Amino acid sequence: MKETSKIFRRISQDKSKREIAYFTMEVALENDIPSYSGGLGVLAGDTLRSAADLGVPMVGVTLLQQYGYFHQGLKSDGTQVETEVRWKPEEKLTRLPNYIELKIENRRIRVCVWEYDIIGKYGYVVPVYFLDVNVDENGKEDRALNKHLYGGDLYVRLCQEIILGIGGVRMLRDLGFRDIESYHLNEGHASLLTLELVRESGYSSIEKIKKSCVFTTHTPVAAGHDVFDFDMVKQVISPVYIDYLREILGGEIPVNLTTISLRLSRFINGVSAKHAEVSRNMFDRPDIEAVTNGIHSKSWTERNFIKLFDKYIPGWDIDPSHFVRAVFIPNEEIWKAHMSAKRTLLSYVEKQTGTRMNPDWLTIGFARRAAGYKRADLIFSDLDKLLELGAGRLQIVFAGKAHPKDDEGKALIKRVFDGINKLKGEIDIAYIENYGMHLGGLITAGVDVWLNNPHRPREASGTSGMKAAHNGVPNFSILDGWWIEGCVEGMTGWSIGPAPSETNLSHYDERLDTVSLYDKLENVILPLYYGDKDAWIDIMKSTIALNASYFNTHRMVKEYALRAYRVFPLFQ
Repeated sequence: MKETSKIFRRISQDKSKREIAYFTMEVALENDIPSYSGGLGVLAGDTLRSAADLGVPMVGVTLLQQYGYFHQGLKSDGTQVETEVRWKPEEKLTRLPNYIELKIENRRIRVCVWEYDIIGKYGYVVPVYFLDVNVDENGKEDRALNKHLYGGDLYVRLCQEIILGIGGVRMLRDLGFRDIESYHLNEGHASLLTLELVRESGYSSIEKIKKSCVFTTHTPVAAGHDVFDFDMVKQVISPVYIDYLREILGGEIPVNLTTISLRLSRFINGVSAKHAEVSRNMFDRPDIEAVTNGIHSKSWTERNFIKLFDKYIPGWDIDPSHFVRAVFIPNEEIWKAHMSAKRTLLSYVEKQTGTRMNPDWLTIGFARRAAGYKRADLIFSDLDKLLELGAGRLQIVFAGKAHPKDDEGKALIKRVFDGINKLKGEIDIAYIENYGMHLGGLITAGVDVWLNNPHRPREASGTSGMKAAHNGVPNFSILDGWWIEGCVEGMTGWSIGPAPSETNLSHYDERLDTVSLYDKLENVILPLYYGDKDAWIDIMKSTIALNASYFNTHRMVKEYALRAYRVFPLFQ
């Protein structure tokens, strides 16, 4: 092992020797770097952290958002209040002297760059480069192009994607990255990088460019993919790209960034087996493969579980397959670590909301982006039934932001608050504002059961449940996304509703999911939690052994390295 560590430190000194460039619009690196909105950014950060641990020759490229994603406040009725989050990149990142220039609407825009280094377990460094147009050389309007993550109108979004894709490739060249073999597009936001590769190659063939690109799609519904009118793109983007864009799209049709990525990538994947199936049907592309998402194990494991795993499963943080040995950890030590994490969460809940919860009561967690299809309010469908089964023994912790322009998501939060207020004094329920990395870690480690009940098949993967599993928290979820692969009924958690093979979504009445949710909660989960603690802890241990051992980004990055990048990690 010592010899391996020395190799990693020696190789890591030259950061310009990289073969994979990972492009992502958002990335979660630290709680106080507000450059992420949710799962896509968290996945990107975890991917880059695992690449650093494993010695995968990767570099990250993203945008520096001046105000990042918004700070969420919540009124007593659940009305979301958004405020800007101004942060100081100089406190977290290093400004480099490099810069490049782009043309947007015939204006010359200067793009500078900041660096953040991820240092892996054995000293291998994966640099992440943040592109920034907020510089004195640019006009006021252009300096605001990267003001907010997913903010502004379609024009601003298109400009951001030009900066990320075309600007990102140019910046890599200016930084000395000449030998990149694979450009990984984390969602379609970065697809315009293909146009810069075309220009660099002297307008070579599509097949030549295709050999360089890997595309991961995360969105199982057509409305979630960025589409721009061709006339708008002609107005904004430099003319040097237009003819090739016509050739890629087959004329002056709407510019769908996902279409560009699909046509110019050698390896295309969805983020779970089910999502790959949905994507193959949606795009009519039988070649779309599946690489199921994961999470960075060390980053999302609570400190008491870290100590426990270090003691009983040495090496888990570099090879999470070792988690299979979690079944041998003594029950009393698992429970002690869990109750410590639970008390930490409940203390935070009381501090933030004033709601004092009982650490001995079954605590359900539901925290994710507030979007209509995620159905955060499903558990409130029958308040009388919820009272009957839960009064005096059940409590719930919610969290999640709605996009500022998502009226449906905001209405969902208000419906949750309506349920909270109607059950006040009967069942303790808290909604914690401003969901982010720190809060996500507290909730996924501190609850007893992780709830997820989206409309099928709209959960591409989901990663919050994987975080819960790493802390011994079983999932209680609709069989969609990763949970189809992760659910072993009664061992890693419980399913809600019928199996996918038994569900005709065109005729299925999803109101039946509520019946299934209440039935299992009343007749399986609550009796087990209160009636057989050792059996409950056995489920916690099998959750770690079966789910954490597979649903991690170390396994995921190795899959990409071998199947998509065609490189071998330095540490196997």
